[in-house]
Amino acid sequence: MEGVSEAARRYAKVREAMARDGLDAVVVSGSEYSGFEGAVTYMSGFTIVHRYAYVVLPLEGDPAIVFPSEARYVGEHGTTWIDEQVFVDRPGEWLADRLRGLRVGVYGLDYVMTVRDFRALDGAVELVPWDVEFDLARAVKSDAELESVRDSVRINTQGFHVFREHWAPGRSAAEAMAPAEEYFVGEGCGRLTMNMVLQGPEFLLARNDAPLGEFVLPSLEIAGPGGHWVEVSRALGTPGDEERRMLEAYQEYFEAAKGAMRPGTTAHDVHRAVAKGFVDRGWHLGHVTGHSIGMTMIEFPKIGEGVETELEANMVFSMHPHVIGADGRTCLYMQDTWLVTADGGVPLAGLPMQIF
Repeated sequence: MEGVSEAARRYAKVREAMARDGLDAVVVSGSEYSGFEGAVTYMSGFTIVHRYAYVVLPLEGDPAIVFPSEARYVGEHGTTWIDEQVFVDRPGEWLADRLRGLRVGVYGLDYVMTVRDFRALDGAVELVPWDVEFDLARAVKSDAELESVRDSVRINTQGFHVFREHWAPGRSAAEAMAPAEEYFVGEGCGRLTMNMVLQGPEFLLARNDAPLGEFVLPSLEIAGPGGHWVEVSRALGTPGDEERRMLEAYQEYFEAAKGAMRPGTTAHDVHRAVAKGFVDRGWHLGHVTGHSIGMTMIEFPKIGEGVETELEANMVFSMHPHVIGADGRTCLYMQDTWLVTADGGVPLAGLPMQIF
């Protein structure tokens, strides 16, 4: 997917945002922790499997990708389309020398960049936190990216069915999840899976060896061979009366999202539209209603209160309203990956909104 034209498209979008914000360069941080390596993949074609890396994109000129030499092998270096590949003991010191005196936006300044590299850069350059701006620059997916997204959704949806086939009350979380993980790896996800089993009225994380009860949620988050993360899941088993009523509100959200998720609508207004059925019934919402998703698991913009970013066609969102009952314990949480189109939101998995 990451041909020359796709790389050029990505750099052009990022540089457009850089010029708007008065930046001389951007440093994009990535870590091998699942879900935080994707920004480097997006900017370079390289997938981190150990330690961390940085991509440096100047406003003008060629990019570079920087690795710590303490871990010489951090992935298949030949997969990157970037010619300048740098191995140094202290990446932050190299970055400081390369970028000294410049105004530099950093993606990953709060969560991803290592402390030692931040300390080397701090004072040598003007550091600008640039997480939201970078994510907004990559939020609209190309046709090539959407092909990757759809493939990830296909894999994730089938993985749900595999889990469903192997789950039964009394079986352990590991017994139910292992066949799904085997399927994900066989389809090319590799290490890019982050799956768990939640159960009970509070949807507590089930231990691998714990016998599962009558009502569970497989929380399935994976990235297929193209590197795009998606989230698809449904609750399984026998719900209580409160969960049944919550499902009614979930079905209302599902229909509301189809109409609300269209170009020009703000993320705030989408949140209000999909949250209405839950709030009107007197319930609280816990986890964020939704978020942009791509080569990093959680990207901006969020679908939430006060987020005035307007949606655009070909944005992709993970939507998962987390509804919590009046007792503070009973809740329901199911996931879908949605595409924004001119005609409204499209849930890509094709699963009915139900408890299986």
